[in-house]
Amino acid sequence: MRLEVSTTAPEEVATPLMVVGVASNRAFEELDGLDHAVGGVLSRAAAVGDFRGRKSDRVMGYGVAGGDGPQRVVFLGVGASESASAEDLRRVGGRAVRAAERHRVESLALYLGHLGGNVEERWVQAAAEGLVLASWRFEEPGGGPADDVGAGGRRVQRESGTLVGESATAIGESAGDQRKVQVASATLVGASAREWEEPVCIGHAFAEGENLARTLQARPGNVATPSHLAAEAARIAEEAELECEILGPAEMEAEGMDALLSVARGSQEEPRLIVLRHHGGEDGAAPLVLVGKGLTFDAGGISLKPARGMEKMKYDMSGGAAVLGAMLAIGRLGVPVNVTGVVPSSENLPSGTATKPGDVISSRAGTSIEVINTDAEGRLILADALHYASEWGPAAIVDCATLTGACVVALGRHRSALLGNDEELLGELRAAGDHAGEPCWPLPLDAEYRRQLRSDFADLKNVGGRPAGTITAACFLSEFVEGAPWAHLDIAGTAYGKTRKPYLRDGPAGIPCRLLLEWVRARAGV
Repeated sequence: MRLEVSTTAPEEVATPLMVVGVASNRAFEELDGLDHAVGGVLSRAAAVGDFRGRKSDRVMGYGVAGGDGPQRVVFLGVGASESASAEDLRRVGGRAVRAAERHRVESLALYLGHLGGNVEERWVQAAAEGLVLASWRFEEPGGGPADDVGAGGRRVQRESGTLVGESATAIGESAGDQRKVQVASATLVGASAREWEEPVCIGHAFAEGENLARTLQARPGNVATPSHLAAEAARIAEEAELECEILGPAEMEAEGMDALLSVARGSQEEPRLIVLRHHGGEDGAAPLVLVGKGLTFDAGGISLKPARGMEKMKYDMSGGAAVLGAMLAIGRLGVPVNVTGVVPSSENLPSGTATKPGDVISSRAGTSIEVINTDAEGRLILADALHYASEWGPAAIVDCATLTGACVVALGRHRSALLGNDEELLGELRAAGDHAGEPCWPLPLDAEYRRQLRSDFADLKNVGGRPAGTITAACFLSEFVEGAPWAHLDIAGTAYGKTRKPYLRDGPAGIPCRLLLEWVRARAGV
């Protein structure tokens, strides 16, 4: 989606659709110009009490045929401006795109001036995110050769002081839905709009990074293989000026990554370990490390999953997709800090060569692992990736993974689980999640849970039984970070599914891409 900013009076903006965020605590007379342009529909609705600026309020009017202003104006209530949050504005952006789709128009304008003279930058960023996130629709057909699929990226530039973003990401409801139109551009309108260019640019980059993650999530498992993710990473690196390193089976074996290789053993698809580096800080400065589980299809291995719903296991690479999307945005924005993204990627399938329950395997850390359940494979591929990253002397490591069904039982679909070994880091991530509208909730990681991983045949088991499954999975991961500040996000309940957020669609959500971006920018002090 292309975004622009404009200081033109809203009633003079030539657009097929003007969407107006209306605050409940401000005089509606401030919108008299727009109201007059559409025949006084707002004042009439307000007079009879049908429109008060509440978040559920909506009223629409039409401009004069052949006029120079908006053809349609939709007034959306946002509640009281002093209590407005970034999430409220993100939802307004999403509602604006849904209105454009409803009326089959390809462009719109969003007016935020009624929220007050000093619209906060975080609101503007969130509104831009909502517009771009809502415009995403997965339209690729069943897939094709992995090397024929593009990265779904976009470039940002400045033209005559106007922010421009161009997206190659397919957007819409489905490939066969011809009723929808592509909402390809939007203009944010306000008296201070010239000051909004930077937050709009940031919001656009955040949303496009998350949209890339959603596109990768949505691709079927026969397309989005480990080698495909590696090819996408290489494209991202070229586009965002990142350093890219890809490890194949031979390099993994040389590194002693036996845990990762043991998961891939049942598949004909070769595993990959993807490393993307952004050199935005001082040379030699400790990097922030983002690690994402890239399990491109998870049948459970020998511990085979039930057939019902197994098609959704293409989403088991959601953590890796989020990290790739975050690295794309980090590179494009030139965030002034060193950041490294790591994605261990494989399939987990049953075959005569697959790892069996009861097998004892090694790991890069030299820790021996008794495999009790081959469906607890994500922690195995993450173990080697985390240990690999811990040797770089990182300032902090954050991993994200669709790791445990127990997390869905504990927190449902509304919050990701958050665990780790550094309280300050956990607090930073909670704040970042709140800013991004991707909240997380802390769970304990006390020593008594580690006892559930004791094994009679190895240093530890890969599962600790049904009790506290999310916590014991994180305990397992904690064994491989070598004392580095580390946090783990279990996104099993939030990475995909049904949603009521107007800026998302059912299916892939891209979480926690924007959470990671908020955290990285906060660490960079920008």
